[in-house]
Amino acid sequence: MIYLQLFLSFLQIGAFSFGGGYAAMPLIQEQVVTLHGWLTADTFADLVTIAEMTPGPIAINAATFVGTQVAGVPGAVVATIACVLPSCLFVTLLAMVYTRYRDLALLQQTLASLRPAVVAMIAKAGMAILISAFFADQTFRLAKDNVSFRMICYFAAALFLLRKKKANPILVMVLCGICEMLFTAAVSL
Repeated sequence: MIYLQLFLSFLQIGAFSFGGGYAAMPLIQEQVVTLHGWLTADTFADLVTIAEMTPGPIAINAATFVGTQVAGVPGAVVATIACVLPSCLFVTLLAMVYTRYRDLALLQQTLASLRPAVVAMIAKAGMAILISAFFADQTFRLAKDNVSFRMICYFAAALFLLRKKKANPILVMVLCGICEMLFTAAVSL
């Protein structure tokens, strides 16, 4: 019975969490804390932290965590499959429709008109991350205590390495992480 409850709960989460992992968090909280009481509010806060810091989509990480907490490894498998299933079905149906009608001018025009919107959404997310990295209180106040010049230097160095030197993005991320660890160690001495 618990496996069926896990499956149905995470099937709903997977089907209705449009907008990414952060949009899924209120749905997950409603299901696992409020409706079923599988986790406490404190444990749910831990879930959010763990889901954010582990690789992979947040909703899937959350499903795996909740499934493990509620019913062990089989529960994790059931919750994870249920969370992924709606997306798999939707993408499969979309691929079938696209394959059948890809030469249709209306479809091509519609897809072409979506490209700028996707680029705008990615740019908005990038700017939000950039602002939170550069400014302590997101007011754009150019005061010494509000602007992180160290993060600006990391950004400039990373941009230079990626664009001009065509460096591997993973290597650049690791290098920035090492620089921050060295800086933190030097400051704490």
